[in-house]
Amino acid sequence: MDTGDTAWVLASAALVLLMTPGLALFYGGMVRAKSVLNMMMMSFGALALISVLWVLYGYSMAFGDDVGGGLLGSPLEFFGLQKLLGTEGVDSGFAATSLVFTIPSMAFVAFQAVFAIITVALISGAIADRARFGPWMVFAGIWATLVYFPVAHWVFAFDGAESAVGGWIANRLQAIDFAGGTAVHINAGAAGLALALVLGKRRGFGRDPMRPHNLPLVMIGAGLLWFGWFGFNAGSALSANGQAAEVWVTTMVATGAAALGWLLTERIRDGHATSLGAASGVVAGLVAITPSCSSVTPLGAIAVGLVAGVLCALAVGLKYKLGYDDSLDVVGVHLVGGLWGTIAVGFFASAATTAGVDGLFYGGGVDQLWRQVVGALAVLVYSFVLTYVIGTVVQRTMGFRVSEQDEVAGIDSVVHAETAYDFASLGGGGATLVGQTHAPAQALARNTEGSRS
Repeated sequence: MDTGDTAWVLASAALVLLMTPGLALFYGGMVRAKSVLNMMMMSFGALALISVLWVLYGYSMAFGDDVGGGLLGSPLEFFGLQKLLGTEGVDSGFAATSLVFTIPSMAFVAFQAVFAIITVALISGAIADRARFGPWMVFAGIWATLVYFPVAHWVFAFDGAESAVGGWIANRLQAIDFAGGTAVHINAGAAGLALALVLGKRRGFGRDPMRPHNLPLVMIGAGLLWFGWFGFNAGSALSANGQAAEVWVTTMVATGAAALGWLLTERIRDGHATSLGAASGVVAGLVAITPSCSSVTPLGAIAVGLVAGVLCALAVGLKYKLGYDDSLDVVGVHLVGGLWGTIAVGFFASAATTAGVDGLFYGGGVDQLWRQVVGALAVLVYSFVLTYVIGTVVQRTMGFRVSEQDEVAGIDSVVHAETAYDFASLGGGGATLVGQTHAPAQALARNTEGSRS
């Protein structure tokens, strides 16, 4: 066991954990004020639920010994993580007896747990303003079990690490996905599209303005995501080494380039660059560089990020042309950005990096490119189909979507019996609202109707 590597991975796990509250702020600021608590609760609900499922059986499904041709880990191999406990005692500094490479298995468990959490939370942005919290929690548990845990096995379980035999994308296909372009972003993006189709459009979609209610929250959330993402990407080296340092730099520069690309696109198309565009460009760059951060040079990272910023800025408008209501552009940013970042490995990978592979633009031909495309499409199709089925079952059995009346009144007050802002106190007449649970949300609906539009 290497104590430096262990410290870096544990710190990285904490950074990635912070990304989920950061996502809650990012998403919460982008919705209308009558929905902000529900939006944030879906992220915090995923954090609570997936933490438990991961310890019970999620880690086993993702990193247990393969039981089906690279498709699934043994669900009960590490049930409750009992097998991974144990140290050599105080005299040895409590060195762990179960290791993944040079770190304790429990540190690896912690690091991978927070990936599972944020992947589930990302989906919620596609169904903002119209999803009931209870059915969301049921969906989250089923989706993690049937979709994320198996896909994590495909992508992250390498032969001989925790299991003797790992997943098919990592070991047979040998597609490069360093930190989760397929398992996290394509997976969540495809799921978001499917779920948006199942729940249908928000009342007034395409007609009424649905602008973000609090852009400072969006900017704070984007900043926390950028900060935490260094744990997401550089932490995936699982060691405090030169690879982690290279990945840190490519993550930084790709994100900056993407933000510039998004802002430039806005300036040319709309005549002005916006704070929401800057925050969205940051996230688009982070998404795109995630799979390729270990395989591209810093110059290649700039190219990946710049294209991602432009591409995602253009892609968010597809929902109006194609008629699906992806509330907070999970499809436009995470699915499109994840697809681009994963496929970009096939173009921009350089053998000068730690991945040691040349892409098309570096003389490597199309060998890596076809592997990237196959891996990306496999995850996209699997996630979309299963999500559509799961979402449909939950909708028909429990009622996933709130009623039209409750959607108008405000999902925070109806579902959670709370509102984000105490408007009664502003006028000094709080007593006039006694017994009128929905009044703050109804007033807000009239004054702040207004995602990107």
